[in-house]
Amino acid sequence: MSPDVQTLYAVTEATWPPARCEQLGPVTLREGKGGGKRVSAATVAGPITGAELVAAEMAMRALGQSPLFQVREGDGALDALLASEGYEVVDPVNLYVVPVAALTGEKPPRVSTFAVWEPLEIMREIWADGGIGPARIAVMERVTGPKTGLFGRHKDQPAATGFAAIHVGVAMVHALEVHARHRRAGMGRLMMLQAALWAQAEGAQYLSVICTKSNQGANGLYTAMGFAHVGDYHYRQKE
Repeated sequence: MSPDVQTLYAVTEATWPPARCEQLGPVTLREGKGGGKRVSAATVAGPITGAELVAAEMAMRALGQSPLFQVREGDGALDALLASEGYEVVDPVNLYVVPVAALTGEKPPRVSTFAVWEPLEIMREIWADGGIGPARIAVMERVTGPKTGLFGRHKDQPAATGFAAIHVGVAMVHALEVHARHRRAGMGRLMMLQAALWAQAEGAQYLSVICTKSNQGANGLYTAMGFAHVGDYHYRQKE
């Protein structure tokens, strides 16, 4: 059976993990150490009181992080509470999934894409050009399950990089970055094909990806490749 949105939330956590988690009442706090919203946002299980919200805000500030919550499907009451407390919606995203077997019938051209770990220096440079620095690479290094870097070449030049990891038979692609000089050349599609081939070799049944709703090009790519939209989440940030 295809993974549901709750499964993909768990895959996201395992394949892009925070530095540390702490439970404070119904709130799960995450210490991101500069790794971005996904590893820094708190989540809430069940009802939360105003006092518990204030305590969570204080704990996040004590970590040097602004109050930030990830709002998932079924979190309507939390969403309303945060809105009433002045939290603004930030970065709504789509979660997509496709059977690995649906993508492995086609192979990228020879020596165009590779699965490699540790990341090559040129991969780090492409990530850096796209705003993905050492703190996010540290997130990749924290993953304990099967993982790989993705590297792509176009016209014999370094062109793209990404990261993939597997949890409960589902591979998820993160930090996919195509160098500005090589965009609109089909590299994003080839990188996803490479991710599927790696996932198949590692025994995964599904390939998944997260994409901000505002990224029309990437959303169109994943839809065209047969990815199914499984669910959503968004952030609410106070400061």
